[in-house]
Amino acid sequence: MNAPLYTTEILRLAASLPGPMTLDRIDGSAEQRSPICGSTIRAVVKLGDDGRIEALSQEVHACAFGQASASLLAAGAVGRSFEDISEAANALEAWLGGDRDDAGTWPNLSALAPARSRKSRHGAILLPFKALAAAMKSAHA
Repeated sequence: MNAPLYTTEILRLAASLPGPMTLDRIDGSAEQRSPICGSTIRAVVKLGDDGRIEALSQEVHACAFGQASASLLAAGAVGRSFEDISEAANALEAWLGGDRDDAGTWPNLSALAPARSRKSRHGAILLPFKALAAAMKSAHA
């Protein structure tokens, strides 16, 4: 029998996603859409003088996997640099695609393992990382 796609952990993570919040200063923002599933995420970021994330707000319209990924991103984003976010996104994409055995160093991404065999879910999972990277990039534009 196949393991369930939506595990208790996936649903718990999706339910724990913080709602959008108002930041006292917005340094960058971006909206990304997955063409495969139609999920959208708007990320708004406040950066410190060193370019690291001080605060993040996300507006997420995605499946449980996209919400779970956004929740994991939000939990570990503060203090991260653009390079950290890019490296995490690259490792996650390689892991989802079967090109590496682990999801990288970002905490708890292995909870998303049930989706590795479901390519149609990969876009939603990667979307929060891509939206945050684009928001950080817009802050430097």
